[in-house]
Amino acid sequence: MKERYIRNIEAISEEENAALFDKKVCIIGCGGLGGYITEILARIGVGNLIVVDGDVFEESNLNRQLYSKIDLLGKSKAEASYKRILEINPEVKAKYIYDFFDEGNYSEIINDSDVVVDALDNIKTKKFLQKVCEELGKPFVHGAIAGWYGQVATVFPGDRTLDKIYKGKEEKGVEKILGNLPFTASHTASQQSAEVIKLLIKRGDLLRKKVLFMDLLNNESEIINL
Repeated sequence: MKERYIRNIEAISEEENAALFDKKVCIIGCGGLGGYITEILARIGVGNLIVVDGDVFEESNLNRQLYSKIDLLGKSKAEASYKRILEINPEVKAKYIYDFFDEGNYSEIINDSDVVVDALDNIKTKKFLQKVCEELGKPFVHGAIAGWYGQVATVFPGDRTLDKIYKGKEEKGVEKILGNLPFTASHTASQQSAEVIKLLIKRGDLLRKKVLFMDLLNNESEIINL
């Protein structure tokens, strides 16, 4: 056991920690949620990470996106995430894709991943991700934030969880009205990361066929069965 992972034990076993290094996770979106998720998974020791985003940092990202800095404005979010992975844990096999996730590239991007992470910021693409993960037989961990509120769910092929959460909706959600706060992003990303690790080590109670809603303003949370 390498010293860098000692603090993971006893929360996860040495065998589980070693197994993480053989797993591959694809993170779609490198903004408010994706940056924190990338940081956590690289630190805990997931051995193969793919980060995907066709966007660049803007000044409005500085309030919440972990890898946004003044000197990176106008630069690729995916590339910044990739470079950060290597700074944190150079043993991780990392790859970045500076492109938007769509019909032309989805199979190449996620086909050999064990788990996919939804860190997207619009409903239409989230639903598309659900569709292609079902097609390719991949579980994915959904997350979304708006203001003081966040939500997380784990979706297996055939669950169609997002159809129930976003029934009749196709574009951006209430974040356009409520804004996005940094602690909501980090909190929700931590919950997503925990779901990813539970999937990879096959242990714990997953948020499958349910959604965790978090209200950080009033210190309330609720799990709703779907």
